Amino acid sequence: MKLHTSGEDYLEAVFILQKQNGMVRSVDLARHMGYTKASISHAVTVLRNGGYLTMDTDGYLHLTDNGREIAETIFERHQFFTEQLIAVGVDKATAERDACRIEHAISDKSFKKLKEYIEGI
Repeated sequence: MKLHTSGEDYLEAVFILQKQNGMVRSVDLARHMGYTKASISHAVTVLRNGGYLTMDTDGYLHLTDNGREIAETIFERHQFFTEQLIAVGVDKATAERDACRIEHAISDKSFKKLKEYIEGI
């Protein structure tokens, strides 16, 4: 199953919340993302069916290995592009919004080359 941008955003949000709080429930995800519980419920079902998330008997969400890999990749790109945009003078709010768009659009190959170039400067 190919993930859409929104699916990647959900996985990234679960990853961030797990780093911050340890455990994540759907209600935490809804609060963090500013979406309704119904929207989160639908997304969680899709991600569970796709093998990206599991939910334990207490309602806590857990990334599968595949889900974690995608979330870490998206998170790394988001951090990288946010930092680079801020470094060239873009305000933080704009940098965050733009990084969120760029992180999904860039190919793995281009991201790797850009990152190697920037880190080599």
